Amino acid sequence: MHAVMRRYEGVTDPAEAGRRVNEEFLPLLRQVPGFVAYYWIDAGGGVMVSAGVFQDRAGAEESTQRAGGFVRDRLAELLPNPPQVTAGEVVAHS
Repeated sequence: MHAVMRRYEGVTDPAEAGRRVNEEFLPLLRQVPGFVAYYWIDAGGGVMVSAGVFQDRAGAEESTQRAGGFVRDRLAELLPNPPQVTAGEVVAHS
């Protein structure tokens, strides 16, 4: 399995960002081959973090491409800063 985490800082409206992710982005992400799970986390202080889990690296990479396009097209005014992206193989899980 592979995971991708993205940390967004300077989020201007966390509630609206969460609504758009839930209603618009998750349906797109569920179509990615190998999709396992996705979490959108409000860490407070204008910080939001996403965590996606996929069966393989190809799915994780496709999710990053889809996220970039979605942020550009639907969230740019709410997420003004590029995310810090961390991705890799899951080596332990429960």
